[in-house]
This record gives sequence, structure tokens and C-alpha cells, in this order.
Amino acid sequence: MEFEHAPNEKGHEEVAPLLKLALELGPLAVFFISNTRGEQLMEAFPVLNSLGEPIFLATAAFMIAISISLAVSYYLMRSLPVMPVVSGVVVLVFGALTLYLHNELFIKLKPTIVNVMFGSILLGGLFFGKSLLGYVFDSAFKLTDEGWRILTLRWGVFFFVLAVINEIVWRNFSTDFWVDFKVFGFMPITMVFTLAQLPLINKHSLENKDQGSSAG
Repeated sequence: MEFEHAPNEKGHEEVAPLLKLALELGPLAVFFISNTRGEQLMEAFPVLNSLGEPIFLATAAFMIAISISLAVSYYLMRSLPVMPVVSGVVVLVFGALTLYLHNELFIKLKPTIVNVMFGSILLGGLFFGKSLLGYVFDSAFKLTDEGWRILTLRWGVFFFVLAVINEIVWRNFSTDFWVDFKVFGFMPITMVFTLAQLPLINKHSLENKDQGSSAG
């Protein structure tokens, strides 16, 4: 089993950004739809009633969807995306606990655990001189080593911020609100943060530097 290559590594295989995005966000969409339409799905397929409330149906669907996503990723790319694999493992473990113990607490804790793990991995990687974020975004951006280091630091801190936000939301609001916030809260926040990194990306883009060298 092979994982994504490091950024700027020779022989690094290009992956269509939209395809990669669809494979990574698809399971989240399944989770959201399964929760919001859970009652209708249970009425249409009575066998699903054994799962209980919609959140448990959504959890089971999430586990299946993320497994399929990883399988398709490996089939198409002959490698596995590092961060979705980490997220997938946590989803399967905490999802299984959620269904087995019939306690939605575990699936609510999943974003906190995953974001703390990602933040720790990214910042820990920097401590050892590795810009691990390049494994995720190298198919979309070509940056200098310094650019990857700065971007990795920012994302590492940002993941801890997301973990804190998740804790605030699930502890103070309803389950349905929490599920909605995963899509309509976390996604916009992440998109705004990502867009805010564009000046850094442009500054450290290898393409821009190559064009500057050619012009000189």
C-alpha cells in the first residue's frame, strides 16, 4: 500500500484537484444528507429503523461512504491520501463506538480528535523539518520549501482552532445544529481561511518564480 509522495518529489503523480476534492468531501455530504433525510429514509426502508435516530443512520452511512471514497482513491491513483486516511480511521473507530454503544457523543468528538491530530501532525512535522501539508495540496499548488513551511504552520494552528469551535458547538447546541454546522459552518470558515492564504501561495509559487527568472 502506497501513500502520497512528498511535495516537489520527482515522479510525483498529478491528481485532478476537483476529483480529489469530490472524493474527500463526498462522505461529508452523505453524512449531512443521511441525517437531514434520515426519517424519510427510515420510512422508505423500514429495516433502517433498527439503527434508531437519524444521527445513527448518518453515522453508518458516513462510515460506508468514507470506506468507498478511500477504495476509489486507491483504485484511481494507486496511492492513498494521507489526511483522509487518518480521518477515515477515526471515523471508523468512533463511528463503530457510536453505533455499538448507541451514544452520539463519539461521532461528535470525531472532528475534535481529527483536528487535534492534524494540527499535532503538521506542527510536529515542522519540528522535525517536514512540511507535511505538501502531501495534501501539492497536486493543486507548487510552492517553494519555505512556502510549504509557512503554510503548514498556519494550517497546523488553524486545525486547533477548528477543534475548539467543534467543542463549543456540540456542547452548547442540538445534534441537528451540530450536523448542519459541519457543512454550513466549518466549510465556509475553512474556505475563507484558504482564500486568505492566496497571497502567501502567490508569493512562494514556483511558477511565479520561474516566470520571474525567465523574464530576467
